[in-house]
Amino acid sequence: MIPIFVSGPADEPITLAEVKAYLRVDDDESAQDDLISGLIKAARLTVEAASRRILIEQGWRVVLDRWPRDGVVLLPLSPLIAVDAVRITDASGATTELPDDAFEADALSEPPRIFVKGAPEPGKSRNGISIALRAGYGATPDTVPATLKLAIRILVAHWFENRGDIAGEQILPPEALALVAPFQRARL
Repeated sequence: MIPIFVSGPADEPITLAEVKAYLRVDDDESAQDDLISGLIKAARLTVEAASRRILIEQGWRVVLDRWPRDGVVLLPLSPLIAVDAVRITDASGATTELPDDAFEADALSEPPRIFVKGAPEPGKSRNGISIALRAGYGATPDTVPATLKLAIRILVAHWFENRGDIAGEQILPPEALALVAPFQRARL
């Protein structure tokens, strides 16, 4: 199973203004703003990697070679917002979208899963099944848990204050790691 990133979040979980206030940065220097914006994105990606959870709504595509024997597809992305489409490619390369009643998404389980009911096998030997989905806590920053947003702030502040001085340290400072730990998703 291969997750493929399709579209990123419209907004980051925390704004540039929020982080500048947290860092106590008063100037409106665009170079400083560009640096902090980049650090916000990098910190979100780091927190997502450490927790194995998507923070703010993103579009993904998951591809499979064939259906699992039990018809249950365990998704590698959490939390699941929605499964938008399930497509099957036949031997000639034609793609067919499964009707909504041919599968059922279970967003509440961990990991999220899809139950497939009588779907045809793909004719293509590799990546013949494509699942379009949206994952994240929600589409707006207020849906992201406050502790994960605080972990992003702490990480941005750590990187901002220690620019170029982080050789050999762990990825997350201990205080940020403690905030992320309760959200960490087990590996499949």
